[in-house]
Amino acid sequence: MTQKVTLADVAAAAGVSKMTASRALRGAADVSKSSLDRVQKAARDIGYVANPLAASLSTQRTQLVGVVVPSLTNTVFAEMLTGIAETIEGSGLQPVFGVTNYDPETELEVLRNMLSWRPAGMIVTGLDHPDAARQLLAQSQEPLVQVMDVDGEAIDNCVGISHRQAGADMARALLAAGRRKIGYVCCTQLYDIRAQKRLEGFQSALAEQGVVLVATKTTDAPSSVPAGRALTAELLGAAPDLDAIYFSNDDLAAGGEFHCLAEGISVPERLLLAGFNGLEFIDALPRPIATTRTPRREIGQIAARMVLDRETGSKVTLPSEIRFPDA
Repeated sequence: MTQKVTLADVAAAAGVSKMTASRALRGAADVSKSSLDRVQKAARDIGYVANPLAASLSTQRTQLVGVVVPSLTNTVFAEMLTGIAETIEGSGLQPVFGVTNYDPETELEVLRNMLSWRPAGMIVTGLDHPDAARQLLAQSQEPLVQVMDVDGEAIDNCVGISHRQAGADMARALLAAGRRKIGYVCCTQLYDIRAQKRLEGFQSALAEQGVVLVATKTTDAPSSVPAGRALTAELLGAAPDLDAIYFSNDDLAAGGEFHCLAEGISVPERLLLAGFNGLEFIDALPRPIATTRTPRREIGQIAARMVLDRETGSKVTLPSEIRFPDA
């Protein structure tokens, strides 16, 4: 068998001490650029792979950044992860992803596992965690950024939008378009706290004008275009005179449009459909729908920057909370 390449081999190939090689591979700021370049080239040339868990025994942390999201099938979170990965690239840190499927028990287990790795930082979706999960995050020593939401109390840093404001803004837009008979469709209703906040803001803004939701159709099943089509059919079967439907996301709204196309319902003239997120495919639908565009990639970039600032001890740090205006 081929002998395993060691850190000492990298140091010898780069012409530096073992300690310098170790610090260079960890991305330490006090290593000169010339030494850093030689060490990185030597590691690539001889095929050295660092052991982050072994390194954590002396540094009390790995070079991993834990990222927790509720879903990887939703494009929203994939775009946020892209922003995180491209910002961390070249820093010496490595993002690792955990998926909760909107389940609080799964979230708690994912957080326990990730924190046991002694990560350099944590990026976690949302502000509303079960008490046990919130306690874990509050007691950890790692830099923490909570993302996608600012409606609540952050444990450390947060970056996102106000979902209540987004819901209220959409309600006012529908009312301004002359719509009064409005329905609502949502999946993962029980656990998607951010969708619940949007609905609260939406209903509050309707109430200001003396309007209430005519009908709702919700389920705890995963969100998808087919689910949106089926739920829209059920909603209109119960309330055929609706003139607008607010969906908890764009996937469901697209499904609603496919139902309308199949049934000959004119969109948006007869029935105005509204979603959330501003996903790219919305612009390719046969008929236009309303949506709230969210800066998913930018949120990921800023969250990663917050972790990097703390990791490097940057003197130019971002605010602890960054709130994007709703678009």
